[in-house]
Amino acid sequence: MQTPEVAVFDLGKVLVDFDYGIAIKKIAARCPNGRCDLDRLLHESTLLSRYETGQLSTSAFYLEARAASGFAGNEEEFGALFGDIFSPMQPMIDLHGELRRRGVPTYIFSNTNELAVRHIRRRFPFFSTFTGYVLSYEHGSMKPEAKIYDVVEAQTGKRGGQIVYLDDRPENVAAGSARGWQTILHQEFPTSRAALAAMGLMGVSGLK
Repeated sequence: MQTPEVAVFDLGKVLVDFDYGIAIKKIAARCPNGRCDLDRLLHESTLLSRYETGQLSTSAFYLEARAASGFAGNEEEFGALFGDIFSPMQPMIDLHGELRRRGVPTYIFSNTNELAVRHIRRRFPFFSTFTGYVLSYEHGSMKPEAKIYDVVEAQTGKRGGQIVYLDDRPENVAAGSARGWQTILHQEFPTSRAALAAMGLMGVSGLK
């Protein structure tokens, strides 16, 4: 097995957990009668996907969400509530730190948006320690579309088995595998760490 030269990490459900339900409940409290239709807007309409592919600015996203939901607060208040949905997955954050100590270049590769990244950058110091970032809203494309995988290869300067990619979604992993990347479908920390160890990227024992 070829030892990868760079490690590429998905963000949500790999390094940070998230729950849009947290934001929906908090925003609902600022809507008429304590109710709004933000859950439908996020999960059944194109609002979130347009935001996460850069088709909407943060201000435009806020204005559409406010118009549809009746949210009574300003953009700053909305952003604070919408972004505060994350919690750290510490074993995976520590695993990333071990890779960095071993000199492995690491990259974030995420379908995400400006409000989320703004919040994570402010709250979680580990985010600033990556070599580079490929974020959907900055490139007008989302995984598993080929275009954004091209960006990863261009930014890392690596191809095929030189890249190891960790993601929790099978369709995203499959798109990486189709390009010859070494891939790990992340489900639990121990199995992901064991897979990286088998590739020669770290010791076989647990984190020190």
